[in-house]
Amino acid sequence: MREVVDGEPESGRIALGRTLKFLRDQAGKSLGQLAEETGYDKSYLSRLEKGERLSKRAVMEDLDSYYGSGDLLVRLWHDARREVVKDKYKAFMDLEATARIMWMFQLRVPGLLQTEDYARAVLSGLSGAQTTPGNSDAVEEQVAVRMGRQELLHRDPAPNVRVILDEGALRRPVPGPKVWADQLSHLLDAAQLPNVAIQVLPFSAGVHDLMDSHLWLLWQRVGDPVAWTEGNGFGELIHDLDKVLRFRSSYDLVRDAALTPAESTAFIKRLLEECRA
Repeated sequence: MREVVDGEPESGRIALGRTLKFLRDQAGKSLGQLAEETGYDKSYLSRLEKGERLSKRAVMEDLDSYYGSGDLLVRLWHDARREVVKDKYKAFMDLEATARIMWMFQLRVPGLLQTEDYARAVLSGLSGAQTTPGNSDAVEEQVAVRMGRQELLHRDPAPNVRVILDEGALRRPVPGPKVWADQLSHLLDAAQLPNVAIQVLPFSAGVHDLMDSHLWLLWQRVGDPVAWTEGNGFGELIHDLDKVLRFRSSYDLVRDAALTPAESTAFIKRLLEECRA
């Protein structure tokens, strides 16, 4: 339960931190003891309790297990992570979290298929050296949110996911050969999931209607589909059915021009071999 401070409910991060401290006090543990028994850094745990930092979901799972608190901390973490996301993306994330079918056209590796190190490199900018102490925490919080979104690939029932990757997404590696090789390998692993299909749109396909932005098409169990388009600094959720159907038509044309899933897997394997050579 969130407390009210000066007439406003406390932030999800503060509520999570307050609960963490309450559970530690109830267990009769000092921060030092908690750090020693869980393996997490004492200063890191302190910042979590003060609401200064948002952890990864796995940390909350570990602490829920340690305190025997069921999934309390994980549920509070889900609330807190929404505050890291810009308002315009929250409606999209809500739909993404419950979608039964998701089709995407992407000009870069999508967040749902990114490794943690790749996500960190992308969110930090073109060079990890650009990440300063002042913004490193913000980057880590965004990484935590992005990794948390990937849970939906393994939920029950799992959504049917089709990703068409522009070839340019696979020709532009991030700094660090190992980070890029691990990302390519992760794509190959994802392609083996029974609910995931990955296709590559080669440069030879030429111009098409989706060249200027990323596209998601989302279907819920009931109701009409919606589209989400995203570009450099903008994102738009589209409910108008005529517009959604036009995007669906454009998507079908791109899919027809793309390599098959088997051909795409072979293409990514070749890139991985080149990367490791």
